[in-house]
Amino acid sequence: MKRFLFISSLTLLVSLTGTAQKNFTKNGNISFFSKTSMENIDAASNQVMCVLDATTANLQFSVLVKSFSFKKALMQEHFNENYMESDKYPKSTFKGTIADINNVNFSKDGIYNISVTGDLNLHNVTKKVTSPGILSIKSGKISLTSAFNVLLSDYNIEIPKVVEGNISKTIEIKVNVALDQKM
Repeated sequence: MKRFLFISSLTLLVSLTGTAQKNFTKNGNISFFSKTSMENIDAASNQVMCVLDATTANLQFSVLVKSFSFKKALMQEHFNENYMESDKYPKSTFKGTIADINNVNFSKDGIYNISVTGDLNLHNVTKKVTSPGILSIKSGKISLTSAFNVLLSDYNIEIPKVVEGNISKTIEIKVNVALDQKM
Protein backbone atom coordinates (compact mmCIF):
# COMPACT_ATOMS: atom_id res chain seq x y z
CA MET A 1 0.00 0.00 0.00
CA LYS A 2 2.83 2.40 0.88
CA ARG A 3 4.50 1.62 -2.43
CA PHE A 4 1.24 2.33 -4.28
CA LEU A 5 0.85 5.69 -2.51
CA PHE A 6 4.49 6.57 -3.25
CA ILE A 7 4.12 5.71 -6.94
CA SER A 8 0.80 7.61 -7.13
CA SER A 9 2.36 10.67 -5.51
CA LEU A 10 5.40 10.49 -7.77
CA THR A 11 3.19 10.19 -10.86
CA LEU A 12 1.15 13.21 -9.76
CA LEU A 13 4.30 15.27 -9.15
CA VAL A 14 5.78 14.32 -12.52
CA SER A 15 2.52 15.20 -14.26
CA LEU A 16 2.54 18.58 -12.54
CA THR A 17 5.96 19.62 -13.81
CA GLY A 18 6.37 21.63 -16.98
CA THR A 19 5.75 25.14 -18.16
CA ALA A 20 1.94 25.23 -18.06
CA GLN A 21 0.14 27.52 -15.66
CA LYS A 22 -0.82 25.18 -12.84
CA ASN A 23 -2.51 26.17 -9.63
CA PHE A 24 -3.13 23.87 -6.69
CA THR A 25 -4.10 23.46 -3.08
CA LYS A 26 -3.70 20.74 -0.49
CA ASN A 27 -6.46 22.02 1.78
CA GLY A 28 -9.59 22.33 -0.33
CA ASN A 29 -13.01 21.41 1.05
CA ILE A 30 -15.44 18.71 -0.03
CA SER A 31 -18.62 18.11 1.93
CA PHE A 32 -21.63 15.91 1.48
CA PHE A 33 -25.18 15.95 2.77
CA SER A 34 -27.97 13.40 3.07
CA LYS A 35 -31.45 14.43 4.20
CA THR A 36 -34.06 11.99 5.44
CA SER A 37 -37.03 12.20 7.77
CA MET A 38 -35.05 10.40 10.49
CA GLU A 39 -31.77 12.26 10.50
CA ASN A 40 -29.57 14.50 8.38
CA ILE A 41 -26.08 13.25 7.67
CA ASP A 42 -23.31 15.63 6.76
CA ALA A 43 -19.55 15.49 6.75
CA ALA A 44 -16.63 17.47 5.38
CA SER A 45 -12.96 17.15 4.60
CA ASN A 46 -10.50 20.04 4.47
CA GLN A 47 -7.72 17.81 3.17
CA VAL A 48 -8.57 17.90 -0.50
CA MET A 49 -5.82 18.15 -3.07
CA CYS A 50 -6.80 19.95 -6.26
CA VAL A 51 -4.75 20.87 -9.33
CA LEU A 52 -5.92 23.05 -12.22
CA ASP A 53 -3.86 23.40 -15.38
CA ALA A 54 -5.26 26.63 -16.83
CA THR A 55 -3.56 25.99 -20.19
CA THR A 56 -5.10 22.57 -20.86
CA ALA A 57 -8.24 22.96 -18.67
CA ASN A 58 -7.34 19.73 -16.85
CA LEU A 59 -8.71 19.55 -13.31
CA GLN A 60 -7.93 16.89 -10.70
CA PHE A 61 -9.14 16.28 -7.15
CA SER A 62 -8.05 13.72 -4.59
CA VAL A 63 -9.31 13.13 -1.05
CA LEU A 64 -8.62 10.45 1.53
CA VAL A 65 -11.96 8.95 2.55
CA LYS A 66 -10.96 8.79 6.23
CA SER A 67 -10.40 12.56 6.27
CA PHE A 68 -14.17 13.24 6.38
CA SER A 69 -15.33 14.47 9.78
CA PHE A 70 -18.82 13.89 11.15
CA LYS A 71 -20.66 15.46 14.09
CA LYS A 72 -21.27 11.99 15.51
CA ALA A 73 -18.40 9.53 15.92
CA LEU A 74 -20.68 6.54 15.27
CA MET A 75 -21.68 7.98 11.88
CA GLN A 76 -18.03 8.40 10.98
CA GLU A 77 -17.29 4.82 12.00
CA HIS A 78 -20.21 3.43 9.95
CA PHE A 79 -19.26 5.62 6.97
CA ASN A 80 -15.68 4.31 6.92
CA GLU A 81 -16.33 0.67 7.83
CA ASN A 82 -19.74 -0.20 6.37
CA TYR A 83 -20.37 2.13 3.44
CA MET A 84 -17.15 3.50 1.96
CA GLU A 85 -14.92 0.65 3.18
CA SER A 86 -12.11 3.18 3.47
CA ASP A 87 -9.46 0.61 4.45
CA LYS A 88 -10.14 -1.17 1.16
CA TYR A 89 -10.78 1.99 -0.93
CA PRO A 90 -8.81 4.76 0.80
CA LYS A 91 -9.08 7.51 -1.80
CA SER A 92 -11.69 9.16 -4.00
CA THR A 93 -10.64 11.07 -7.10
CA PHE A 94 -11.90 13.20 -9.94
CA LYS A 95 -10.04 13.75 -13.22
CA GLY A 96 -11.64 15.94 -15.82
CA THR A 97 -11.66 19.16 -17.78
CA ILE A 98 -13.34 22.54 -17.70
CA ALA A 99 -15.33 22.66 -20.93
CA ASP A 100 -15.45 26.42 -21.34
CA ILE A 101 -11.98 27.43 -20.13
CA ASN A 102 -11.57 29.80 -23.12
CA ASN A 103 -14.24 32.07 -21.59
CA VAL A 104 -12.08 32.59 -18.49
CA ASN A 105 -9.67 35.53 -18.39
CA PHE A 106 -7.08 34.48 -15.82
CA SER A 107 -5.36 37.88 -15.93
CA LYS A 108 -8.23 39.86 -14.36
CA ASP A 109 -10.66 39.52 -11.48
CA GLY A 110 -14.01 37.98 -12.37
CA ILE A 111 -16.61 35.31 -11.75
CA TYR A 112 -17.19 32.72 -14.46
CA ASN A 113 -19.86 30.05 -14.83
CA ILE A 114 -18.17 26.86 -15.96
CA SER A 115 -19.02 23.25 -16.71
CA VAL A 116 -16.74 20.42 -15.62
CA THR A 117 -16.81 16.91 -17.08
CA GLY A 118 -14.70 14.00 -15.99
CA ASP A 119 -14.33 10.70 -14.20
CA LEU A 120 -15.40 10.51 -10.56
CA ASN A 121 -14.01 7.52 -8.69
CA LEU A 122 -15.76 6.57 -5.43
CA HIS A 123 -15.64 3.19 -3.73
CA ASN A 124 -13.44 1.89 -6.57
CA VAL A 125 -16.11 2.64 -9.19
CA THR A 126 -15.51 5.26 -11.88
CA LYS A 127 -18.38 7.10 -13.56
CA LYS A 128 -18.47 10.03 -15.96
CA VAL A 129 -20.03 13.13 -14.36
CA THR A 130 -20.77 16.64 -15.57
CA SER A 131 -21.34 19.44 -13.13
CA PRO A 132 -21.83 23.20 -13.32
CA GLY A 133 -19.51 25.29 -11.24
CA ILE A 134 -18.17 28.74 -10.59
CA LEU A 135 -14.57 29.78 -11.14
CA SER A 136 -13.64 33.03 -9.39
CA ILE A 137 -10.50 35.08 -9.76
CA LYS A 138 -9.65 37.69 -7.16
CA SER A 139 -6.24 39.32 -6.87
CA GLY A 140 -4.75 36.58 -9.02
CA LYS A 141 -6.11 33.75 -6.82
CA ILE A 142 -8.41 31.13 -8.32
CA SER A 143 -11.36 29.60 -6.43
CA LEU A 144 -13.67 26.84 -7.61
CA THR A 145 -17.09 25.87 -6.28
CA SER A 146 -19.57 23.27 -7.41
CA ALA A 147 -22.48 21.20 -6.12
CA PHE A 148 -23.80 17.99 -7.64
CA ASN A 149 -25.61 14.81 -6.66
CA VAL A 150 -24.50 11.19 -6.82
CA LEU A 151 -26.62 8.09 -6.58
CA LEU A 152 -25.05 5.68 -4.07
CA SER A 153 -26.04 2.63 -6.09
CA ASP A 154 -24.03 3.95 -9.07
CA TYR A 155 -20.90 3.47 -6.95
CA ASN A 156 -21.86 0.11 -5.42
CA ILE A 157 -22.41 1.70 -2.01
CA GLU A 158 -25.03 -0.48 -0.39
CA ILE A 159 -27.46 0.65 2.26
CA PRO A 160 -28.61 -2.16 4.56
CA LYS A 161 -32.40 -2.64 4.68
CA VAL A 162 -32.37 -1.98 8.45
CA VAL A 163 -31.26 1.65 7.96
CA GLU A 164 -32.39 2.44 4.43
CA GLY A 165 -34.92 4.98 5.77
CA ASN A 166 -32.11 6.80 7.58
CA ILE A 167 -29.88 7.36 4.56
CA SER A 168 -30.83 9.05 1.32
CA LYS A 169 -30.11 7.12 -1.86
CA THR A 170 -28.81 10.36 -3.39
CA ILE A 171 -26.06 12.39 -1.74
CA GLU A 172 -25.33 16.05 -2.44
CA ILE A 173 -21.62 16.79 -2.80
CA LYS A 174 -20.22 20.33 -2.53
CA VAL A 175 -16.74 21.35 -3.58
CA ASN A 176 -15.01 24.56 -2.52
CA VAL A 177 -11.30 25.07 -3.21
CA ALA A 178 -9.00 28.07 -3.21
CA LEU A 179 -6.04 27.33 -5.45
CA ASP A 180 -3.53 29.29 -3.41
CA GLN A 181 -0.29 27.87 -4.79
CA LYS A 182 1.36 27.88 -8.23
CA MET A 183 3.86 25.56 -9.79
